[in-house]
Amino acid sequence: MRIIKTTDRDSGAVLKEIINRVSRDNVEIEKNVRNILSDVEREGDKAVIRYTELYDGISLKPSKIRISRDKVKGAFRSLDRKSLKSLNISAGRIRRFHEKERLNSWFTEEDGSILGQIRRPLSRVGVYVPGGKAAYPSSVLMNVMPAKVAGVSEIAMCVPMPKGDINPYILAAAEIVGVTEIYGIGGAQAIGAMAYGTKTISRVDKIVGPGNIYVATAKRLVFGMVDIDMVAGPSEILIIADENADPEFIAADLLSQAEHDEMASSILVTTSESLAKETEKELSRQLLKTQRKAIASRSLGRYGVIIITKNLTEAIKIANEISPEHLEVMVKRPFKVIDKIRNAGAVFLGPWTPEALGDYSAGPNHVLPTGGTARFFSPLGVEDFMKRTSLLSFSRKGLERIGDTVIRMADLEGLKAHGESVRIRLRKRG
Repeated sequence: MRIIKTTDRDSGAVLKEIINRVSRDNVEIEKNVRNILSDVEREGDKAVIRYTELYDGISLKPSKIRISRDKVKGAFRSLDRKSLKSLNISAGRIRRFHEKERLNSWFTEEDGSILGQIRRPLSRVGVYVPGGKAAYPSSVLMNVMPAKVAGVSEIAMCVPMPKGDINPYILAAAEIVGVTEIYGIGGAQAIGAMAYGTKTISRVDKIVGPGNIYVATAKRLVFGMVDIDMVAGPSEILIIADENADPEFIAADLLSQAEHDEMASSILVTTSESLAKETEKELSRQLLKTQRKAIASRSLGRYGVIIITKNLTEAIKIANEISPEHLEVMVKRPFKVIDKIRNAGAVFLGPWTPEALGDYSAGPNHVLPTGGTARFFSPLGVEDFMKRTSLLSFSRKGLERIGDTVIRMADLEGLKAHGESVRIRLRKRG
């Protein structure tokens, strides 16, 4: 990894390169995805099957798009006891965390009026689960559990089958959290099927879940037809550390993100030059033992950096500017600085809180804003699967209290019929 100081002339350019590593406007990819979505909207299952054969090498019949209940139950039964226990423990912790997020409908009565907000769950949600470079049962738990807590009744899951089969851990996780339908398709065609609906797959209200650039682009393009969670980019971690931090811990946590894919970003921001050098040595040592060494090496080489700052205040300022998906704080008193941290998807405080806890079993959701969008996006949660409806009920007395104000506002905007709809009531005798 590169080591730079904030006093270096090119330090800003290095950070800008890392932050802007993902192009959000790939014209060629968007053109291809638009064609796929258009075909799926027009042809339905026929287009889904054609593109699945083209990209995944699988020839499907409409009756085979949906994964049978027998196959799901078989996968669940095939799991060893320890794996099943781990999935259940993780699911339980995620459920308990999200249960604390639930908000109820509310009503208030004042001056002859009843005002309120009705909160209802979405009826039908689509979940996309990647099935390419690795299997992600954790994505099933994290994307589905807040929807279940919200009260969503129908959850359709799409997962690609590049080798003609689905990882049993994904199917088992889906069974644990109560996915109602599973379809063995992926890519932009799966997003299109969930957004527009086909004969086999009913359209959904919202699509959530990570995917490659084609999936992310498809989600962005169908937004408005359906809701989406966010357009997520490659994974990223930023660690703020002082001289008290352990370089062995830091190196391990940087590698935990670098192994995701070649576009992942791992950044250490430290006040200690000696820690920077020790971490670089430790990274080289641990990298040799990493199973996904080639991926991690490319990630660290291209989008990894160690930044030496003048003080902790400068380190926090850099973190807020980058707005990372995952932010670890390994300083002597981490809770002392939490109020100064403004932008991060999730914050991990202290040396005994590695980011991997959040990925799997701690409880908070691991679907987090990336690419600097933590400035305005939040983690996936129960509220993302709810919709709000405003409620208003006025008595005659209540209308009389604000009627003149409403009429004046309507007159200001030149919408006389609006004002008349109030006047006609005020003229009416009880």
